[in-house]
Amino acid sequence: MSISADRLRALRKQAGDTTVREAPTPAPADGVDQSPVRDAVPSTGLPQEAQEAQEAQEAAQSPASAKSYPHAPLQPFGGTTSSSPRTRGSRDVGSGQATGVGYPSAGSRQDRAGQSASESSTPISGLAPTTSENNRAITSGLQRRALPAPNTARPRDRSVLDWMEPAATPAANDSQRRGLQPQNVDALRRLIATRERKPVAASPSAPRRAAVMDRALPGEEVAPGLHLIEAFLPQAIPGAALSLAFAKRPEEAAAPQHLLFFDTETTGLAGGTGTRAFMIGAADWLDCTQRGPGLRIRQLMMSTMAAEGPMLRTFAQWLTPQTVLCSYNGRSYDAPLLKTRYRLARLPEPITALDHVDLLHPTRRRYRGTWENCKLATIERQLLRIVREDDLPGSEAPAAWLTYLRGGSARNLRRVAHHNHQDVVTLALLLQRLVQAEDDDREVLAFEEAP
Repeated sequence: MSISADRLRALRKQAGDTTVREAPTPAPADGVDQSPVRDAVPSTGLPQEAQEAQEAQEAAQSPASAKSYPHAPLQPFGGTTSSSPRTRGSRDVGSGQATGVGYPSAGSRQDRAGQSASESSTPISGLAPTTSENNRAITSGLQRRALPAPNTARPRDRSVLDWMEPAATPAANDSQRRGLQPQNVDALRRLIATRERKPVAASPSAPRRAAVMDRALPGEEVAPGLHLIEAFLPQAIPGAALSLAFAKRPEEAAAPQHLLFFDTETTGLAGGTGTRAFMIGAADWLDCTQRGPGLRIRQLMMSTMAAEGPMLRTFAQWLTPQTVLCSYNGRSYDAPLLKTRYRLARLPEPITALDHVDLLHPTRRRYRGTWENCKLATIERQLLRIVREDDLPGSEAPAAWLTYLRGGSARNLRRVAHHNHQDVVTLALLLQRLVQAEDDDREVLAFEEAP
């Protein structure tokens, strides 16, 4: 749509532009009527101000229409004409006004907004068609098209149960439910994901689950929650006192009947007041009148927390002033732990007054570098040729005992008892091997020094 220069000049005056120049009035020709040519343009049925507002709105919406009149250059609203071309939408920093072509000032925007509001109240149906190309374009642009009413009814998705809904006429819904209706009852069961449960007959060969979990513990319950496990291994008892020269005590010896090999199973390796011993194993040589000489093994195992006091008192009864304790790293771990438990239970502590022989340090001095380490299991396998079967590692002993306390099975706890049993038996064999190795070294040394 295009607009005449005179109309654009009038709109700029109405917008408050003071730089608009008056158009030169041509000299009237002879015989030409100078009366207004108002009847040349058909009336639109709107007031003059409303028509101008409509044209101004169309001019603002179609900025390219002003470029169709190269003979009537436009000046920026509220600014001065510049000889250099400006970018459309640029702003004059000094005056704070827009200098782009086709962008009115803030005041003109407010005036046009008011005119648009007054225009919206004018009925558009009163516009009459014109013969002019410009008016026809304005009329077509201002006419409002009737939009179709939105379809708010959402089509319902097809359901797998549509075939069960009653239809007005069977023939009307036959095409819709033809692909949904199952052919038989089995297809319907698969459709709704149901399964018919049939009772399974119990097989006579199938093992029945035990009604009560395995909670049996070995030994005899000598106190509430305290079990005593006893065993006897017939073997020859050393006839002479055992020299402690292997422990760097060459002038000392221990009688076989006074030696007590002991080992503990605890709830952890951290030590301190939170760690407790739930099993104490001890072995000593005994000449029994009924079974002969041999190694007696006694083990105290707690099945409840409250059995710690009775266990400590029972172990103290096994000790005499002549007892010589023998352990593997017990001087650094087992003995201090038991001392702590005696103090916490407010019981007399009998361990400090007794002699203690730790076999770990002599074993390291003699066999360090010979095998990968000097653990008791390694010494058993390499030096004593003992291989354990179905042995539970000592690191799993705390979990086995705590599982039993929480109501679990006693199977692993029985394996812990077997592990502790083998430990104290190994200590008796290791002591005799160290004494024998030290005696052999002394004989060799005496032979070399002989003249």
